Amino acid sequence: MSVRLGIMGFGKLGRNMFRIAHDQPDITFAAASDLADVETLAYLLKSSTVEGPFRSSMHTEGQYIVTEDQRMRMVQGTKPGHVPWDVLGADIVIEATGVFRTREQLQKHLDAGAKAVILSTPPVGRLDKMIINGINDDQLTADDRLISNGSSSCHALALALKLLNEKVGVKRATMTTVHAYTSDQQLSDTASGSLRWSRSAAQNIIPNSSWAAGAVMELMPELKGKVDGMALNVPVPAGSNIDLVTELEKPLSAEEYNAIFAEAAEGEYKGLLGYTTEPIVSSDVVGNSCSGLIDAQATLSLKNGLVKSLIWYDNGWGYAYRMLETARRVAGLIAGKEVTA
Repeated sequence: MSVRLGIMGFGKLGRNMFRIAHDQPDITFAAASDLADVETLAYLLKSSTVEGPFRSSMHTEGQYIVTEDQRMRMVQGTKPGHVPWDVLGADIVIEATGVFRTREQLQKHLDAGAKAVILSTPPVGRLDKMIINGINDDQLTADDRLISNGSSSCHALALALKLLNEKVGVKRATMTTVHAYTSDQQLSDTASGSLRWSRSAAQNIIPNSSWAAGAVMELMPELKGKVDGMALNVPVPAGSNIDLVTELEKPLSAEEYNAIFAEAAEGEYKGLLGYTTEPIVSSDVVGNSCSGLIDAQATLSLKNGLVKSLIWYDNGWGYAYRMLETARRVAGLIAGKEVTA
């Protein structure tokens, strides 16, 4: 099934999606919208501080970024409704600005010719679906046109809690996302609407709120009221983890706990969950395509049901894989409905 993508906000996520899929024959990057000019965006795509150089030929032709397999039109629309997606040949729009999160705002992409919109953050209010791959992506239908794909933290947390709840039972859990700094943070102390967010991302560990716990409870009502959490943004450019503390329905040793994840990583969650016994650090997960990687050496158990573990993930790379997977599924569902209509 061919997928024709449009991207609103050609930042790190959009560029990573392009890097991953630029030479995959079923993906066409029809257009991307960003405030920056085409030369700047091409430069950022070609030379990434974290991911390294783009490993294919690339150049610009007028308002197009051109590679061996792609010819992507760059436009400077600033918000939903400003870009005529149907004229540009984009069917599925990735809303990746992080700014527009309501149904009313995202509907304007549909009004401008998109067949479906996938939001790269949890929504404000309800959309047709919020999808976490491996949790409920099988519930997507051809009628779901406004979709959130959660967040990278949501994916890592949801998979771990779903697995534990199915295998053992979860009484309650707390999580701390230890997250790489993000593009909306400050390099040096600068006035901001959030006092903590006004401090230097390069020099501080900065406490922050997290959407992950709320999103997981929404998707898994059996965990409602049992999960809470926060985030710490830390001075690394990529490579994050979730510090997860769970009280389980029955005691498990660290070895028994790890065995659950090792089996899942080779079985039903292969490609989504990873498992390692290596003494890894944050830079070791840069470029990892899993939603979460269980660190076996970091698991601690009090053998009374309380277990602490680390789930690593590349918040900019693994999540790009999930967005592409969701786009493929949505495009296939829509095409199937159009054929049978």
